[in-house]
Amino acid sequence: MEKLLPRFLEYVQIDTQSDPYSKTTPSTEKQWDLAKKLVMELHQIGMEEVSIDENAYIMATLPSNVDKKVPTIGFVSHFDTSPDFSGRNVKPQIIKEYDGSDIVLNKSMDIVLSPDYFEDLLLYKGQTLITTDGTTLLGADDKAGIVEIITAMEYLINHPEIKHGEIRIGFTPDEEIGRGAHKFDVEKFGAEWAYTMDGSQIGELEYENFNAAKAKVTIKGKSVHPGYAKNKMVNAIGIANEFLSLMPPHEVPEHTTGIEGFFHVHKIKGEIEHAEIDMIIRDHDATHFAARKEMLDDITAKLNKKYGNYLSLSIEDQYKNMREKVEPVFQIVEIAKEAMESLGITPIIKPIRGGTDGSQLSFMGLPCPNIFAGGHNFHGKYEYVPLESMEKATLTIVKICELTASQIK
Repeated sequence: MEKLLPRFLEYVQIDTQSDPYSKTTPSTEKQWDLAKKLVMELHQIGMEEVSIDENAYIMATLPSNVDKKVPTIGFVSHFDTSPDFSGRNVKPQIIKEYDGSDIVLNKSMDIVLSPDYFEDLLLYKGQTLITTDGTTLLGADDKAGIVEIITAMEYLINHPEIKHGEIRIGFTPDEEIGRGAHKFDVEKFGAEWAYTMDGSQIGELEYENFNAAKAKVTIKGKSVHPGYAKNKMVNAIGIANEFLSLMPPHEVPEHTTGIEGFFHVHKIKGEIEHAEIDMIIRDHDATHFAARKEMLDDITAKLNKKYGNYLSLSIEDQYKNMREKVEPVFQIVEIAKEAMESLGITPIIKPIRGGTDGSQLSFMGLPCPNIFAGGHNFHGKYEYVPLESMEKATLTIVKICELTASQIK
């Protein structure tokens, strides 16, 4: 466990931000920097069948040390970080024995991580917190998961008295842009089930996630001198504003929680003759999800009828709710739950307000619930992770491996 913190500090300082507008895999060349390092480290700790393919997907094996047939299980994490906020030049700060007060991330910029706003901080009084310096994200999503998996494998290698079956691990690029599992070779991975180490608060155990799609509205216009524009100009920016006004104002991320779905407009650009709206659509319920997509179709049709076919809409499904694939093999959730409880961790079983590689992998034939990695406030400058949560996540992996072997007669 002594290598857990130095590993994490080293990994987060390697910029692996992904790019949703790139067509390559990985979407950014810099993701290779960490990928190649991970391959070296897996060899160093004694993993077998270590491989990395042309798209930077990494796999490795810890062989079974029992003389009976045990299911091969897996653990998966992603090494890219979100394009929502800079991952360059990360300078992690270590707060030992956190006392529950405000944490000044950056004095000169007056950036403060406060429990008055982020109440979860108070869960970790007395613990060691790793934070940003207020100018970048941290990268606990999901470098914490990668560190936990590697450290757990190293722990099992160094403690052969802990009995386990064959363990497969996989690290992926581009999860943050919804493509982390697109080129994952499930057949090569060869596990009966797996767990993504990509959750947040200690104890999280999730087997439901959003149905997800991305949408793009493209609007054409006509530019005419404004002094002579009556009944002639078609202002694409104005139509874009009207489109947004017809969407439900409270069905957005900042006004929803739990299993409530939303529309999230994350980019708008426009001139008189051309405007674009980029958004994502999320809902746990498949019927409601379909209705959301239909709503965008209806708004597009309404405005085309009003203005004369100046709008086009494209919608692309990204992933589905993995619940339907996990429930038939629910014992894999029960094993994770038992592992946590045996370590004194209270399981928090709830739907994910997002998605993980596991949601796609589940529909590719690899049932894959999600387990906490420990971080909070992902994708921004207030991101932090308690060291003790990372240690507990590492031990949870070890215990899952042990329980899987011990429960098979």
